[in-house]
Amino acid sequence: MMKGYGMFDVNQPGWLEKDKPIAGPLDAVLRPIAIAPCSSDTHVMHGGSGRIQNRILGHECVAEVVEVGELVKNFHPGNQVVVPCCTPNWTEKALQKRGSNNAHDSGMMKSFKLVSSVDGVFAEFFLINQADSNLVMLPENVSVDAALMTVDMMSTGFYGVEMANVQFGDTVVVFGIGPVGLMAVAGAALRGAGRIIAIGTRPNCVALAKEYGATDIVSYKEGDIVEQILKMEGQVDCVIIAGGNAQSMNQALSITKPNGTIANVNFYDATEKFEIPTYLWGLGMSDITIRGGFCPGGAYRIEKMLRLISSGRIHPEKLLNYSFEGFEKIEDAFKLMDEKPKDLIKPVVHITW
Repeated sequence: MMKGYGMFDVNQPGWLEKDKPIAGPLDAVLRPIAIAPCSSDTHVMHGGSGRIQNRILGHECVAEVVEVGELVKNFHPGNQVVVPCCTPNWTEKALQKRGSNNAHDSGMMKSFKLVSSVDGVFAEFFLINQADSNLVMLPENVSVDAALMTVDMMSTGFYGVEMANVQFGDTVVVFGIGPVGLMAVAGAALRGAGRIIAIGTRPNCVALAKEYGATDIVSYKEGDIVEQILKMEGQVDCVIIAGGNAQSMNQALSITKPNGTIANVNFYDATEKFEIPTYLWGLGMSDITIRGGFCPGGAYRIEKMLRLISSGRIHPEKLLNYSFEGFEKIEDAFKLMDEKPKDLIKPVVHITW
C-alpha cells in the first residue's frame, strides 16, 4: 500500500491509501522529488470539473524513476526525470493530424490523465504511461525548481503566445499575471513583442511581470481596464487570457484589432457562460480569431522548454516564492494554494526519500 494527498469527494480533501501502481510494458513508476500544487488541483477538489471521488491530486512534478516496464528503453531506476502534466497516448490516431495539439489524444483534454482520469503525483508512487515518449531526463545544468515550472506553467503560458501568433513588434495584452500569465509575458517577450501590457495588481507579480518583459501594467483598481488600454494604445494585435472570468472574453474583444487574435489559456468553471454581444465581434465580420487551448505535453515539448532554460533565456524558478520540505508538507502547500494569500505566486514542496 501507499498514501497520497487528494480528495475523497468534492470539497473533501485528505490523505488516501491506495495500492502501489505497477508498470505496464511501456510505463514507468516514479516517486516525486519536487511537486507544485496548481490552481487546477484546487479547482478539481471544489468540483469545478465535475464530481471526482477517491482521487490523488497533483500534476506538476520532477521525479525519480523507481520501476520501468520491460519495453522501456531510455530510462532506468534512479534517473531523475521531468514529468509533463499532459502524457498523451501516442497510439491515438488523432495525434497524427498535422498541427494538432497533443493534449487531446482520445478526446478533449484526454491527454491530461493525471488527476482527471488517473491518480496524480501527490503520492509516494505514481504511474506514467509510455515513458519513453512522455518523460524527459533532468538536464545537469537545469535546477529541479526551474524544470518543475516547465511541465505546466511555462508550457501553458507559452502555448497562449503560440496560439496568439505573436509577431515581432506586436502589441500584446496579457490578462492575469499569476504563474501562467507571467510565463505568457515572458514568452511574448521572447517572440519579439514590441509592447506588452500586463493586467494585474499584486505587487510581487507586477514586479516579476516587468522583469519578464512587460512594458506596461494596467490595474482594475485604477478604472475600467478596457478604457485604460484604449487610451494608452488603442486596439492591440493580440490578447492572451490567463486569468479572470467569462466576461474577460468581452473585454478582450473590445481591445483587439480587426484581424487580431485572442488566445485563451484560462480554465473556467463549468457553471460559467460566455455571453458575447454580436457588435463586439463585428457582427461576426471582424476577422478576429478566438482560440482556446490546453497545455501541450509529451517529451518533445518539455525538451524545448528545458532548452530555453539551459541557454539562460528564461528563469521560471522565480515563480516559486513559497517552499516546503518533506512529503507530509504537500497538505500545507495545497491548502496554501487553495487559500491564495495575496503574496503567493507558486509554492513548491521538495521531497527527500
